[in-house]
Amino acid sequence: MSIHVELIQTGPTTTRAEVRGHAVSVDRPEAKGGHDRGPMGGELLLTALGGCFASNLLAAGAARDLPLRDLHVGVTAEPADAPPRFARIAMTVRAICDEPAQLPKLVTMAERACIVTNTLRAGVPVEVATEATPG
Repeated sequence: MSIHVELIQTGPTTTRAEVRGHAVSVDRPEAKGGHDRGPMGGELLLTALGGCFASNLLAAGAARDLPLRDLHVGVTAEPADAPPRFARIAMTVRAICDEPAQLPKLVTMAERACIVTNTLRAGVPVEVATEATPG
């Protein structure tokens, strides 16, 4: 089963991403020529990584009767140039856990189950096709 996200232009520098009935605006900050109506794509990539990881971490804890509370996942990336990309991404995990010694094991399980973590670590080819309509 494939996953599809549609992005539709809503302003000079803004698109709206639509997925499963949810929507989020994507834009550039004013300092980069945008209108700051939403996060940039790179910020959403980091959000996707943190969200996927956190979801799997919470599920791993619940499945082992080790619920986590007050979970915070921080995702920090170091940009690189030529071509623009992230050279390094780091996550930090903080949570209240009845058995703190089990948290590293749950983190490893979440890393292995997270589609975004696995995709970023392995790399994936990206293909771009075009369709131009005369305007």
